[in-house]
Amino acid sequence: MSGSPGSIASLGQIASLGMYDFGPAMAANDRLWAGLRDRLRAVGVAAPEALTRGEAAYWPAWEAPNLLLSQTCGYPFRARLVGRVTYVGTPDYGVEGCAPGQYRSVFVVRADDPRDGLAAFDGAGFAYNEALSQSGWAAPQTHATKLGLRLPPVLKTGEHRLSAHAVAEGRADIAALDAVTWALLQGVDDVVRSLRVVGMTDPTPGLPYITALGGPADLLHAALAEAIADLAPEDRATLHLRGIVRIPQTDYLAVPNPPAPNSPLPQADQPAR
Repeated sequence: MSGSPGSIASLGQIASLGMYDFGPAMAANDRLWAGLRDRLRAVGVAAPEALTRGEAAYWPAWEAPNLLLSQTCGYPFRARLVGRVTYVGTPDYGVEGCAPGQYRSVFVVRADDPRDGLAAFDGAGFAYNEALSQSGWAAPQTHATKLGLRLPPVLKTGEHRLSAHAVAEGRADIAALDAVTWALLQGVDDVVRSLRVVGMTDPTPGLPYITALGGPADLLHAALAEAIADLAPEDRATLHLRGIVRIPQTDYLAVPNPPAPNSPLPQADQPAR
């Protein structure tokens, strides 16, 4: 691992990995962080003992001047965070049909819905997690528009898992979940038995790791590569994590932004990430 810590004393306060952090992934993320934390401390970085979780792991962390490391979504990154944070790299989850560091969304519907194929859901009620989600809103809406389809939003859920439940329970007809979340749900949430996949979006750059503006991106990238490589095989399998790559920021900025939902919508009873 190479690179100078620089002015890290003010940065070593917050670390979060909240984007894929539920079920068995939580313990695996803790072990990933422990390996990364110890590497950073060995070169003088004041890395926090534990990951920040809950709502503080998202926007409060991403916008904090003392952010050491977090993972955000591509849409918030390009829409609000570019120029305000430093890009570290992009994890490679080995998503089928995607280049390293890319991912895509799966369109899910009820398993017993008689409609066949994505085109049959033109005009169907769409559940989405939030309007600044690449995988839950931007990618599926862009994909639908390209195919000449409409997926009008009927429910904002706050979380991919809640979108899945909204479809399974009949509160929406279709939703889009990112492929990594869909993989993590297998064997963790019985809702997957009530759903089936009817299509996938085109690949886009995956969820980037970030640090505060001016943070030690090269050092963090190298330390992450080592920490991922040293994870136990079962933890890498749990996280679907293969490594870390660098993607030009221009690739993130080139992803189209669809119109936002036009009006306030009902929300799930327990909005969460």
